[in-house]
Amino acid sequence: MAIQEYDALDATALAERVREKELRPTELVEEAISRIEAVNPKLNAVVHKMYEQARKAAAGPLPEGPFTGVPFLVKDLDGYLAGEPYAGGCRALVGFVPDHDAELMARFRRAGVIFIGKTATPELGILGFTEPALNGPTRNPWNPDHTPGGSSGGSAACVAARVVPMAHGGDGGGSIRIPASACGLFGLKPTRARNPLGPDVGEGWGGFVQQHVLTRSVRDSAAMLDATHGADPGAPYAAPPPARPFLQEVGTPPGRLRIAFSTGSLFGKHVHPDCVAAVQDAAKLCQELGHEVVEDAPRFDREELVRAYLVNVAASVAVQLEEIRQQMGKPVGATDVEPSTWALAQLGNILSAADLQRARHSMHRAGRRMAAFHERYDLFLDATLAYPPVRIGELALKSSELATLAVLRKLPLKPVFLKLLDELAGNSLERTPNTQLFNQTGQPAMSVPLYWNAAGLPVGVQFAARFGDEATLFRLASQLEQARPWVGRKPLL
Repeated sequence: MAIQEYDALDATALAERVREKELRPTELVEEAISRIEAVNPKLNAVVHKMYEQARKAAAGPLPEGPFTGVPFLVKDLDGYLAGEPYAGGCRALVGFVPDHDAELMARFRRAGVIFIGKTATPELGILGFTEPALNGPTRNPWNPDHTPGGSSGGSAACVAARVVPMAHGGDGGGSIRIPASACGLFGLKPTRARNPLGPDVGEGWGGFVQQHVLTRSVRDSAAMLDATHGADPGAPYAAPPPARPFLQEVGTPPGRLRIAFSTGSLFGKHVHPDCVAAVQDAAKLCQELGHEVVEDAPRFDREELVRAYLVNVAASVAVQLEEIRQQMGKPVGATDVEPSTWALAQLGNILSAADLQRARHSMHRAGRRMAAFHERYDLFLDATLAYPPVRIGELALKSSELATLAVLRKLPLKPVFLKLLDELAGNSLERTPNTQLFNQTGQPAMSVPLYWNAAGLPVGVQFAARFGDEATLFRLASQLEQARPWVGRKPLL
């Protein structure tokens, strides 16, 4: 097939060509494989190749689904693939091979996609940039000196580089939206419990983690969510059912929406001028499209919610390391994981049940406040990131921070431990401050690629909606996509 054709078509269009016998799944798989081989030495985005499995699947028979025959990449985290290595960017998990599919992976298979490999992630998906000690840094196809973000950084880099039209991601603090912003893609974090997490997990990071895909087109995201959403057996809770298929929302006029916007930072202090400009540009575009746009932002105790986020993640990471020990049948020590991972786990182990419940109360209060905020506004708009994609290594722990973490290992006093980790978390959240709130409240939120800065780097904007209201997001996203198409924008790499 013509390279230009593969570049131009989204997953929906490729699947249509397969159904019409104009393209064969074997052709698409070989094209995707050739692209991995061409760009992966530059991007370091694919950490496990599944070429022979893909070729066998492409030869058929394939399930009849919305994306039959379309090549697909899976993040090496947030769900098992039977018989394929699962490391999560973590040295302690090297050699682990699950014997079953996660439910979401099974639903991806039934949608007809063909798995061709697994993509890079920071260790256990903790950080918002993809530079694990296990695999080394993944690079941004718009400029390889910069990060593609994280934790779904490998998936985002491959979709932006036109290796595949869409790829799997997971989002516990922005891990779909952050790399979508950094790579010029559309990235939706669904409502809490919209997609399944079973059979191995009831909820990820205390309800923070939601899984979906990173795409170039809005319709691909909607169609895949139609194929995958819904509670699986044993799920602890379920998202409100949609009124109709999400794909039907794409192209449906959203009506006149009331949109609040802010150029500020939710969990940080500063916002780069490029990100301010991106929000102002998006607000102006929304106004031109007939929406009511008002400068306003939700009010909450920033320090309380940052602490709540840290406590919840620390407790979850501590349990994750215990589970890795059980899976691998050997202890997990400080040298088996990265320093920040170990420090979080140590904090998680000295926190009390009351500490965790206190954090949960804080997050539930935030959810109530956001519900009240959305009684006045349909959507909230801000910058997805507070800074454009940073350079590789810029967010890595400095020698002074590593020294601090080394000291933390020896501190028996929880207040001192927590204070020092608060400082480190604050430094990290300064660059990625705007996504975590909506993991805490469970609302759907999307990053939309409407702006590129003078250096040619993407700067996404984020829209958050009421709990359960992906429909409004898809309607607005498709309106923005039509008004200012981004699908044709392609990195030079």
